[in-house]
Amino acid sequence: MRAVRRRARRGDLACAEHHRGPHDPRDRASHRRRGRDVAGRRRRLPRLPGDGKPRADAAARARAAVRPRRAPHVAAERRVSRVRLGAIGAGWWATSNHFPIFQAREDVELVGVCGLGDDVFAVRDRFGFGMATHDIDELLDAGLDAVVITTPHDLHYPAVVAALDRGLHVLCEKPMTLHAGQAWDLARRAETAGVHLLVPYGWNYKPFTVAAKRLLDEGAIGEIQYALCHMASPTRGLFGGDPTHMLERWESATAPQQSTWASPAHGGGYAHGQVTHSSALLFWLTGLRARTVAGRTAHAGSAVDLFDAAVVRFDNGALASLSGAATLADGDPYQVDIRLFGSDGVLMIDVERERVRLSRYDGGHEELVIPPGEGEYECLVPPARFIDLITGAHTDNNSTADVAARSVELIEALLRSSADDGREVRIHD
Repeated sequence: MRAVRRRARRGDLACAEHHRGPHDPRDRASHRRRGRDVAGRRRRLPRLPGDGKPRADAAARARAAVRPRRAPHVAAERRVSRVRLGAIGAGWWATSNHFPIFQAREDVELVGVCGLGDDVFAVRDRFGFGMATHDIDELLDAGLDAVVITTPHDLHYPAVVAALDRGLHVLCEKPMTLHAGQAWDLARRAETAGVHLLVPYGWNYKPFTVAAKRLLDEGAIGEIQYALCHMASPTRGLFGGDPTHMLERWESATAPQQSTWASPAHGGGYAHGQVTHSSALLFWLTGLRARTVAGRTAHAGSAVDLFDAAVVRFDNGALASLSGAATLADGDPYQVDIRLFGSDGVLMIDVERERVRLSRYDGGHEELVIPPGEGEYECLVPPARFIDLITGAHTDNNSTADVAARSVELIEALLRSSADDGREVRIHD
């Protein structure tokens, strides 16, 4: 990611996804182009005789049974043409990313914002919210359809519960919670209420990751047997207690709160702050769930973890190595490297080098063509998709509560393992 990332302007409809609509061909397989072999010939994946579909073995079909649940069906009578939206939290990320996107949409009414101190009234005026309050209940009882929650990590759970209990759709920032029990409780509550709960993991909505997931769903590499999942970012200051460099990086007038990102008491640290991204991408792509985790963290002088490493065993028996580092140089692009080794081939996703490559053991190869700059992190699509889910304009939630809960339980187990001298933690049987 470059030192200054491309930001949404208020004059734009802040998300290209919203401009194009849910059925634009750029969101489908047109992003995928056939690669060539070493001789320059185009290679196509073998297909089964007569069915016209890419080969998928029994193991790949069985894997579908444990995939994260799709977003709950929302009855047509619950869909609305204009979403009455409230916001709980009005800090750095909400004001620099989410609120400009919602403000630019004609199908969103910004009903109210809840926050601490007098700043919330300035936020109300800046973005055109109808009201500002310090009282969560006052906001949630204001006739909302949905709410966006961007409070500190440790305050997510009670706010989401309060919203779901009122039957509201929820966009909750990551990590969804700090504890697995709470995360799975939110997933169950959202499903029972029949509402959307979206956690805005930006990479889950990139066209090249959507295309990669399609390959996996088609069984392109068979059953996953080993995974590598690595992430690194220039965030030493954020987690080390000096977040001011983020002002330039995100063109924001408000700095991130040190207590949110650099305090152990509030869920600060690289695992909850960044590894949550790479692990949620992994779980959405594969449908796997961690069974055991043995991990270590290192602080390098910080109060919270700056480096993370873990060995993970998944529910299907597959093994994984997971790692994260907060100390890339400012201006360096983010590293997100996911390599999946299956019974029929290997799929590589490299965000930094902007490439996705499939290599099959039967000789078939495929490389996705990714436009320059597409690998940069941005979170423009998830807030727009949240609104589209509510109005019925789109049906795909790529970062459900189920996916987020799988990430939470892995990270909680990693931190518990590290605190216990790296001993293996069993998540579930």
